[in-house]
Amino acid sequence: MVNTTHLGGSASNVVVGRISHGLMTMHLRAPPEVPDEVCFASIKAGVDRLPAGAKMFLNSGEFYSHTWGLQNLEMLGRFYAKYPEYADKTFLSVKGAVAEHREPDCSMENMRKSVGTIARALGPHKKLDLFQPARIDRKLSIEEIMGNLVVLLKEGHFSHIGLSECTAETLRRAHAVYPVTAAEIEVSLTSYEPETKKVIETARELGVSVLGYSPVGRGLLTGKITSAADIAPGDYRHNWSRFKDGNLEYNVSVVSVFPEFAVKKGVTPAQLAIAWVAALGPHVIPPSRILVLHSNPERTLENCAAGDIELSAEEMATLNEFAESVEVKGTRMTGGREEVELWG
Repeated sequence: MVNTTHLGGSASNVVVGRISHGLMTMHLRAPPEVPDEVCFASIKAGVDRLPAGAKMFLNSGEFYSHTWGLQNLEMLGRFYAKYPEYADKTFLSVKGAVAEHREPDCSMENMRKSVGTIARALGPHKKLDLFQPARIDRKLSIEEIMGNLVVLLKEGHFSHIGLSECTAETLRRAHAVYPVTAAEIEVSLTSYEPETKKVIETARELGVSVLGYSPVGRGLLTGKITSAADIAPGDYRHNWSRFKDGNLEYNVSVVSVFPEFAVKKGVTPAQLAIAWVAALGPHVIPPSRILVLHSNPERTLENCAAGDIELSAEEMATLNEFAESVEVKGTRMTGGREEVELWG
């Protein structure tokens, strides 16, 4: 049986698959890009396995591209043009509201520009279901940001509101203005911070979904990365401090025991890592990230199957202990200003 769950906030009547599709890595690589037909087949595979009435949650961004452009959204536009019947089978979330200098800008002017750009890229066959500011704009109060989002929602640009990299307190204040459907934060066995736990618990209390991105620790938990040589040239991870020489070797060593847990369970390490995130609560929805080098239906189905894995109390206790004890070196993202300002 394929497990499903309900979204939160104003989308509480929407049933989605237990695992979502994160589309970012489809277009992070420099040309040649992953062909449309490969992307289309991977998306369809995840959708087609769901029971009737359930939607696949798709997570995209206005800047999901190696050039910080619209490649991912334009691919989705072509997908919906070719398969218009999949518009109602998917729930599409897109992050935006980033200024040209890559800083968050949640002013009314910039967010209106952002949702307009997204709509043009998607084309006429799919309306934006949920819009998320990619980061919390610290120049504005969260109440101002939500006020701007509510205006755009009532104008019909999208149907639901989400937040990304918000603290528990920010989520609570935002939800008091208008129901937040989902909060997107990083959740993995290698990134289980105190604030992460607070957001998950606050979201549970408020009836908000948590989109737990990077559940396999950006590959650290797959057991397939032993050195920088295992990461393809041009891969974005080469720029991140956790994957730099010195840090990477250490991090590989501290998670080296994890594949043994997966072997004992009879699943892949990626499946177990995703299953643990999903087991943190029915409101926590991890993505099956469609990797650039593995954008194929088989890998999609393999990772989506993680949502159907049941973990015993003993298994959860073991994995929770692992999450609490593992301390990786390097920050979650670039290690620069981005890392300092992730939580807003």
